[in-house]
Amino acid sequence: MKGPLFYSKILLFGEYGIIKDSKGLAIPYSFYNGALKIEENPSADAIKSNDSLKRFAAYLETLQSEQPELVTFNIEALKADVNRGMYFDSSIPQGYGVGSSGALVAAIYDKYADNKITVLENLTREKLLQLKAIFSQMESFFHGKSSGLDPLNSYLSIPILINSKNNIEATGIPTQSTNGKGAVFLLDSGIVGETAPMVNIFMENLKEAGFRKMLKSQFIKYTDACIENFLHGDVKSLFSNTKKLSKVVLNNFKPMIPEQFHQVWQNGIDTNDYYLKLCGSGGGGYILGFTEDFEKAKKSLKDYKLEVVYQF
Repeated sequence: MKGPLFYSKILLFGEYGIIKDSKGLAIPYSFYNGALKIEENPSADAIKSNDSLKRFAAYLETLQSEQPELVTFNIEALKADVNRGMYFDSSIPQGYGVGSSGALVAAIYDKYADNKITVLENLTREKLLQLKAIFSQMESFFHGKSSGLDPLNSYLSIPILINSKNNIEATGIPTQSTNGKGAVFLLDSGIVGETAPMVNIFMENLKEAGFRKMLKSQFIKYTDACIENFLHGDVKSLFSNTKKLSKVVLNNFKPMIPEQFHQVWQNGIDTNDYYLKLCGSGGGGYILGFTEDFEKAKKSLKDYKLEVVYQF
């Protein structure tokens, strides 16, 4: 048995800010994906994934008994498949900020949820918010607290624009230019990041008035501007605002940037060869890069592995 594929996601803009109602823009990233699977001779990874699914199934059983109005599942079928060795066969790296648990949550909802909302129906704002609420509760099993956006993106496989907590919509993004010089890319830090500790640091920082002020007057301002620029194809303004955002992140989110990348980050700002920003919660995993000239960025970052996500 093998279920349908669910893709990883990239939050282009909005990490941390969306906790405080900034805009966010998430796009599916089909390079990585995962599917539910049962096979005769499972690998060690498959057995580990199956163990995790056992605990997840128990969590979902509790969730539906506590909040039956939110979501119910065919728990019997889920447990039976888990007992037969079902696991999540995924190429999505864990702890890299590209939504590994989100794709799993989407796959489980797709296969086992009762009265599920599907991609084929008219996706009103209410339906999107309902899905987000369900996914938020489901994914909190993995992260402690989840916005539900990763699974939503993975489930629908379309770009999602977050205007605020209660205002999200499916959106179109400008068509990629296959021969463009500019690019959005992923830089592999080679370190696995943990979401929960990073979010805790952010929540602690929020207790300081100065940090809250910076968030509103700089971080959210530039994030929102970048999203507007990106959606309208205004590349010149996009790079100008991404540079400002990159500086703000380096100055105020240092714990989320692995130490050995502080100088690499600064170097991009100084040379304008590339600008870096967090991909997900940071602390490791991927770092997101923006460049007007990918060849130039590649030379500057020759010691690192880069993957192009989007071309301008």
